[in-house]
Amino acid sequence: MRFDEIYAEPAEKVYGRYASHVNHRFAKVVRLIGFNKVFTGGQGAWIWDQAGNRYLDFLSGYSVFNIGRNHPRIKAALSEWLARDGASLVQMDCSPLAALLGERLAALAPGRLDTCFFTNSGSETAEVALKMARKATGRARILYARSGYHGLTYGALSVTDHESWRRGFEPLLPETAAIPFDDLDALEHDLSARDVAAFITEPVQGEAGVIIPSDDYLPEASRLCRKYGSLLIIDEIQTGFGRTGRWFACDHWDLEPDIMLVSKALSGGYIPIGAVITRRDIFDKVFEDMAHSVVHNSTFGENAMAMVAGLATIDLMEDEKIVEKAARAGSELLQRLREAACGFEMVKEVRGRGLMIGIEFGAPRSLPLRAGWDLVHRAAGGLFGQMIAIPLMRDHGILTQVAGHNLDVHKLAPPLIIGEEEMEHFLTAYRKVLADLHKVPGPLWDLAKTLLKNSISF
Repeated sequence: MRFDEIYAEPAEKVYGRYASHVNHRFAKVVRLIGFNKVFTGGQGAWIWDQAGNRYLDFLSGYSVFNIGRNHPRIKAALSEWLARDGASLVQMDCSPLAALLGERLAALAPGRLDTCFFTNSGSETAEVALKMARKATGRARILYARSGYHGLTYGALSVTDHESWRRGFEPLLPETAAIPFDDLDALEHDLSARDVAAFITEPVQGEAGVIIPSDDYLPEASRLCRKYGSLLIIDEIQTGFGRTGRWFACDHWDLEPDIMLVSKALSGGYIPIGAVITRRDIFDKVFEDMAHSVVHNSTFGENAMAMVAGLATIDLMEDEKIVEKAARAGSELLQRLREAACGFEMVKEVRGRGLMIGIEFGAPRSLPLRAGWDLVHRAAGGLFGQMIAIPLMRDHGILTQVAGHNLDVHKLAPPLIIGEEEMEHFLTAYRKVLADLHKVPGPLWDLAKTLLKNSISF
């Protein structure tokens, strides 16, 4: 393919073609907020566009690029595999690469989780887990946490508590029910009926705004699930592989779930991959005999490229102590962000674990700022967060986004390999944006007016 020519096409031509043949609504959104660039390369924590402008990536493809972009060790492993002209997806065989990656994941996973089923995405991983829970327990009901996110395919969407994602797709899976996150009384009330197959939750809620539960919540949730014969499914799709400063967020609480979901960062950002990691006794209740040895299957789930990328990523993370680096960098960034935000009245809280950080904003006290805040929130609930993301991108070359729909929470998920240069660049820019945000009238409030005007014309 003529990659140089493809990536040299003007941005407007690229976005016009995308709008015509892929998703024209999304193209409008990206144009509206000024993110309509054509990115041509990336390395580590940085990406760059056609003009050679460099951007610090604090989005990481929604926590896909934990080890940074285009790591040479992962690239070399994939290139070596391709050079072998190996056999992949034979289907009627047991792949040595899948066997080895399953063994490596079992060694990393908490407790007695020792058996893997490979998938292609986070959503597919959630789907498999829901099927497993119902089959293994013989029960139908699934509990999920308020404000939780597990994906957008039908089963995953049925346990995702966001009206903006669900609207128009009902009815979803029956026998699913939302309960408040971090509420043990509510959990026990529903579990006590002894008809619940599983409770699925993220250990730290990402799209809800980086919500961290009380210290006793997840251990007690596990105990209650065991007491009433239900399975605990922990979704580590976003939090796994070092994001929170441990291999898995479960490890902060010495938690052993019954089923754990992983995806995103497992392949180093190269190949779609996911895995359900569970105990052998649960697995055997699903794949119960030879006739049911493939009762659930995924055509591309054990493809060799994904397995190679997963193995190389784990090797790299262990050799370069990426998890330990993430814990140190996260602690430093969180502390320095809190210091930088001190005194800015719209900053309500800075919270996080490792390099999964949320900055929550709240209504200001001073009258001029309050008037602007009220106007923006009346006009468009999701606009405020873009008043931070846009100037960071436009003026400082830093890619970020809000945590979720209509949230006043700015989310940070940089690669786990960031160093002093990246941290200082980000903090300097963030202080400037916060200062501008607290000036009324000021450039960011003028930006808000422009965004409102342009969004109406769209």
